[in-house]
Amino acid sequence: MTVDPAPSLVEEVGAVLAAAERLFSPAEVEAALGRMAAEIGTELAGRDPVVLCSMVGGVIPTGLLLPRLGFPVEVDYLHVTRYRGQTSGGTLSWFRGPDERISGRTVLIVDDVLDEGYTLRAMVEACREAGASAVYSAVLVVKAVPRCAGSPQADFAGLLADDRYLFGYGMDYKNYLRNAAGIYALPASILTS
Repeated sequence: MTVDPAPSLVEEVGAVLAAAERLFSPAEVEAALGRMAAEIGTELAGRDPVVLCSMVGGVIPTGLLLPRLGFPVEVDYLHVTRYRGQTSGGTLSWFRGPDERISGRTVLIVDDVLDEGYTLRAMVEACREAGASAVYSAVLVVKAVPRCAGSPQADFAGLLADDRYLFGYGMDYKNYLRNAAGIYALPASILTS
């Protein structure tokens, strides 16, 4: 039995979408994905990489990036989160880590956004511990924020954004709006209300 969300949350999500500022249009996102694919191809073609989609935010960037890669890849996923439907990060929670298939392989982790870097650092470390020979990362958006100590930089990045709460193309607002047509920023007043 499916339970629909409370009307107040649906109304809130609608109000958020109406008040948000679109930072990047679908055309701008698609162009960024094309650039990323070209850079990834130059670096990883011929290396038999395993592409690891970072769930859940990485689903859309990964799905849009894969058909642009002009070489064979194996696809799998990782699932680690800090947000769990909230608008600020907490403790990392792992639901699925890398498995033995990446041992001795080149890995490309694809995620939606790089902000402070806690999640990306954990994924890269987990892949190295699982025996990956090389670990690369691709993120659709890099926020201009200070990174956590020891955080890796994205090897491939599509767009640069200011430090604002973003949604669309995989990024969410309370588990909604990942499918927004464009990348949007919330007004600060919404996050503080």
